[in-house]
Parts: sequence; structure tokens; C-alpha cells
Amino acid sequence: MPSATLTTPAHTGTPAPGGPRANPWLTLMAVAFGLFMVGLDGSVVSIANPEIGRDLNASTADLQWVTNSYLLALAAALILGGKLGDRFGRRTFYLIGVAGFTAASVAIGLSGSITGVIVFRAFQGFFGALLMPNTLGMLRAVFPPRKFGMAVGIWAMVSSVSTALGPIVGGLLVQHVDWESVFYINAPIGVVAIVFSALVLPQSRNTAAADEKFDIAGVVLLALGLLSVVFGVVKGETWGWTSGGTLGAIAAGLLILVLFGWYETRVASPLLPMRLFRNPALTIGTVITALNFFVLLGVIFFVMLYLQNVRGFSPVEAGVRTLPLSLASVVASPLGAALTDRFGPRLTMPLGMGLQAVACFTMLSWSADSSYTTMWPPFIALGLGVGMVMASSSDAIVGNAPVADGGVAGGLQATALQIGGALGTSVLVSLITSRVGATLTDELTSAGVPAQAASGLAEAKDAVAMGAAPVSGEMPAALKPAVVEGSHAAFMNGVHTSVLVAGTLCVLGAVVAAVGVRRAPGRP
Repeated sequence: MPSATLTTPAHTGTPAPGGPRANPWLTLMAVAFGLFMVGLDGSVVSIANPEIGRDLNASTADLQWVTNSYLLALAAALILGGKLGDRFGRRTFYLIGVAGFTAASVAIGLSGSITGVIVFRAFQGFFGALLMPNTLGMLRAVFPPRKFGMAVGIWAMVSSVSTALGPIVGGLLVQHVDWESVFYINAPIGVVAIVFSALVLPQSRNTAAADEKFDIAGVVLLALGLLSVVFGVVKGETWGWTSGGTLGAIAAGLLILVLFGWYETRVASPLLPMRLFRNPALTIGTVITALNFFVLLGVIFFVMLYLQNVRGFSPVEAGVRTLPLSLASVVASPLGAALTDRFGPRLTMPLGMGLQAVACFTMLSWSADSSYTTMWPPFIALGLGVGMVMASSSDAIVGNAPVADGGVAGGLQATALQIGGALGTSVLVSLITSRVGATLTDELTSAGVPAQAASGLAEAKDAVAMGAAPVSGEMPAALKPAVVEGSHAAFMNGVHTSVLVAGTLCVLGAVVAAVGVRRAPGRP
């Protein structure tokens, strides 16, 4: 339908009137499909991993790469995806991303080998990087400033809810169908997204960049830097955070990113214009976005371990018990957007961080046999906080960037989100593992396990750090309850250390946002 293609002027970002492509709310509905698909896939796979391992005879290292290959490809290409959309058409690259993500999802289910799963997960990540930043870029182009905040609030709600629903949907599919269905579910969502988007999305691009030389060197430097940093982060848990491999990978990545930043200030048409960071709200919003998903994904990871391995709930039962988090984020995202529109992110960003701090500090009261009445209040506080921060930080990043750089700003926001999530899962799990290793023997002894047996069981600290008690069929029946009690107590020590660190970071984030964020001049 070439006659329906509309090009957005770089200075306004507003499509020409007429037809469904002139309706910004239809644009929001269209991008929500792709966003929901990627958000759901990001958290649903963790539930499927055990069954993938059993069915395909995969090792633990293989299963780690099922997650890591997706994460590395996504993190490396997000800003590139936004830049391509800004220059050649956001609608075009959004549709390419949705189509590629859908095809890769089906290929994973059909692959029949763990190698195929890992390879096609990387393709999923790459195509997800093409679609994600262009969702925000298109919203920035079609919504006027006074309505952009509410649009971002709904965008944030879809992102938060899809991520939080992943464990429930994944549990139902794995338990009642098979692990392949976790990926096949993207097929109908993707088809609907492609058809609907082709009908209603207007084309928008930065027309001024048409004759600019594409920054290939910047693409290579940024991809190498992000790949190295994220690789070091995701391997830190298994290699050790002080190992030469971990420190070397992270240090090399940071050096390459510094070189990238220097290079971008000297090239005529940079991939990521460094001038964007002159805006304090955009810079702080990027940091807070990373911190937001550091807390969300890190906490969800060990909460699911707690509910399934310590409390004994099935994946579906565990997912249902986290519903308050999803429901709270549904309320918080539009509420946070409305408050941001009226008072600016200087109010809502610290408020969201404060609510997450409350959630983390409340979890300090959890024990191995806590009742559900002690669990749902922090779930609600976490959901409210995450939703508010998603809305306000997205507004601070994309809303403060020029319309012409909307895709790049969306890529920056999505990159911060992914790196924060990777850090949260790796760092918080490492804190749990470290604390378990330091306290397991004493907790086992306190629970009644003989000192010699307790010392021998200390080698099982990795299993205990996942919430599992190292009991076996050969173990005397009288000893098993004590081993379970001591192991769970050590795991909870690790959880308390993690939530204390996470809560403290949230408080620091709230202070930084309150002090440093201002509403951009000229914005309503």
C-alpha cells in the first residue's frame, strides 16, 4: 500500500492527517502487540528452561546460553535498531523486527536441538532490538507533548504486565502443553501485530539524516563494548566476580565504550549523539531505568526460587501468587504518567524508587515459612514502584530527546533496561550465593545437623543458593528435616542480603532523581 505511506517531518514528528494512520491511539495499540510479545518472552523462558534441559539433554551451561545469547544480541543491537528506524523509517524496522522475532520463535520450537535453540534465541534478540526502540520512537513522533506522557504510561504498563505475566503463562504452557508452546505462542501474536500495524502505523523518520553517512565504526564499537560488558556480567556469577575473565571482559567493554563516546563526539553523523546527555533528566532517567530493572528482574528471579523451591509451589501456583505485582503495575503506569504530566518526573521517579525500597526492606521480614499475608504487600509496593518509574523514566529519556532522535532515545532506554536486568539477576544471585556459602555450615549446625555432616554439606552451597535443600534418599530420615531447615535458613540469609542491597540502591536512586531531575524548558 505505497499510497498510504506517510513520512514524518523531522521538526514536528506529526503524520499528515487522514485515515487510520492519523490516529496516534491506533499507533499505540499497534506497538503494544510487539512490545507485549518481547516482554512476555523475556520472562517466560526461565520457566521453560528445566523442561528444555530434560527434553534436549542440555547441560546447565547450555541453558545459561539459552538466556545469554538472547540478552547479548538484544543489548548489542538496540541503539542500532533505533538509529535505523530514525533514518530509514521506524514503521519499516518495527515491522521487520516483529516478523523476524515471530519467525525466530517458531524456529526455536521446530529446532529439535539445544544448539538450534541457542542460535535462534540470538536471532530473537536481534529482531527484538529492531522493534523495541522504534515503539517509543513512533509514539514520540505521533503524540503531541501534552499527551506523550500518558502514551508512555500505557506503553510502560504493557511492558511491566507482559514481563510479570511471563511466569504464569510459561507455567501454564509448560505444565499443560510442552516447552515448545512457550515460543509458538508468539506466532498468533506476531501475525496479528503485523497485519494490524501494516494497516494503521504511519511512517516516520528523520528526513534530515537521509544524506548523512552512516556511522559504521560507531555501530561496531558500541556492539563490541556492550557485548563485552554484558558477557562479563552474565558470566560473573559462574566465573566469580573477582576472576580475571570477569574483570577483564567488563574492563575491556568499558574501555571500548569510552572509546565509542570519544569517537561519537568527533564524527559528523554519530550513531548516538553525545549531546543528548547534556540534558540531566535524560541522563538520570537512563540510570534510573537500569536500576528499575536491576531491582525488578533480580527480585522476581529469587522470589520465584523462594516460592517454588522453598515453599514448594508449582510454577503456575507461584505465578498466581505474584499477580499483585502485575495488577499494581497496571494501576501504576498510567497513574505515574498522569502525575509526571502534571508535576514532572522529579516527583514520580523518586516516588517509584521509594516504593521499591519499601518493598525490598519489607522482604527482610520474610522467613522460610512466612505466610502469604507477609508476601503480597511488598509485591504491590514493587509493582507500583516499577510502573511509576517506567512511565517517568521513559518520559525523561524519550520526551527530552528531539523528535528526530526518538528511535535512538528509545534504543538508549531499552539498552539501559536490558543491562540493568542482566546486572540485577547476576549481582543479586551472586550475593545470595556468597551469603549462603558464609552461613550454611552454621545454619545446618544450629538446626541440629552434626558438625561433620554439616561441613560435608557445605559443598552443596550452589544448590542451596537456588533454594534447594541437599537431601538424598540415602540420608537418615531423622536428619532430613534438620538439613531442610538449615538450608532454607541459609537461603533466606542470602535473600535478606540481596534485598538490603537492592533497597539501599533504590534509596540512592530516589535521592539522585529528586536532586538532579528538572522538567525540560518549554515542556508543559
